[in-house]
Amino acid sequence: MKTVTLFRPVGPEELALIEAAGWRAFPPRLPDQPIFYPVLDEDYAIQIARDWNVPASGVGYVTRFEVEVDFAARYATQVAGSAKHRELWVPAEELDAFNAHIVGVIAVVHRFGP
Repeated sequence: MKTVTLFRPVGPEELALIEAAGWRAFPPRLPDQPIFYPVLDEDYAIQIARDWNVPASGVGYVTRFEVEVDFAARYATQVAGSAKHRELWVPAEELDAFNAHIVGVIAVVHRFGP
């Protein structure tokens, strides 16, 4: 099975929920968050974790995970800024299906903050 590597910058609250799910799933989106957006570029995920998550919550993490490439292909790549700011936009109501296509575990690969 072919997979694609994705990254997700998170704060401590989201990371705790990922850990509670056995490092196998991302938590449901909040009502004001209609999109789940994993990113395709590690440097972009680092930028978000360092520049947004740290000021917002004191610490930021970058997670890395694999998703079945055929499943991920159903979501068009969105560019949110420069060409390296590539994201998949997964509707919140499809997050359970997305989680079911994660291969392996979600790993923390970077930490920023005190």
